[in-house]
Amino acid sequence: MPLNVVEYLKHPPTREELDSLRDKIGLPPQQWVRKGEPDFKAAGLTSGSTEVEILDAMARNPVLIERPIVVRGSRAVVGRPPERVVELLK
Repeated sequence: MPLNVVEYLKHPPTREELDSLRDKIGLPPQQWVRKGEPDFKAAGLTSGSTEVEILDAMARNPVLIERPIVVRGSRAVVGRPPERVVELLK
């Protein structure tokens, strides 16, 4: 299977693509948003923000998306720590 790298700071995912990623990752976006980014607070997000608010903010500002995300078929993982990627590829 060929590797397809998407640099999503250059080619941001749509809101619909983020919904699909959420389903494939199997984790709420609160667990794969970059809370340490200044843009997190600037977007009005807090630890109590809803999934919808976080996904909408990620669609507007992809720097908030934790990187890398590796997708294989119907599954995906956030590649931190890298061992998660190895598990996905097994």
